[in-house]
Amino acid sequence: MSGPGGEQKKSSTQAEERLGREAWAPLFALVQEQMRRFPVLAAEFELSPVQAHVLSMLGYGPQPMSALADYLSCDASNVTGLVDRLEGRGLMERRNAEHDRRVKLLCLTAAGQELRQRLQERLLEPPEVISALSPQEKRLLRDILSQALERLADRKAQGRSPAAAPDAREG
Repeated sequence: MSGPGGEQKKSSTQAEERLGREAWAPLFALVQEQMRRFPVLAAEFELSPVQAHVLSMLGYGPQPMSALADYLSCDASNVTGLVDRLEGRGLMERRNAEHDRRVKLLCLTAAGQELRQRLQERLLEPPEVISALSPQEKRLLRDILSQALERLADRKAQGRSPAAAPDAREG
């Protein structure tokens, strides 16, 4: 049998969950809308969307082909043609890994790094609806989203899935 305190806590938790959805829904809609721009931006650089994602990923440093296949959620054999095309454009190269010559590392060339930088600059141009916010609103949005990303990084550092159940609520 649940007492009045239990019902009140349940109602408070439900209200907080609803508020979380209400906060996430417009952000999710904005991100979805912006993702529709991605193929157009990739095309500006004569890249497919998948090629643009590959350049983005390799900006974090050399990666084995298997990591790229995992990132793209495909079989490693499907990555070969993609890598061949980017390599043919002089944007990336395959190198043997020092620890195991059987492992091929994918690395951006200087041209690939430069193209990635230009692509990132275009991707980070805010949409009009963000640009139209007041400086105070932009700072507030930046700070809130930065705080959420810090929490995500903390969860990852602790080896916990970002989708895991939330911690005890702070007061």
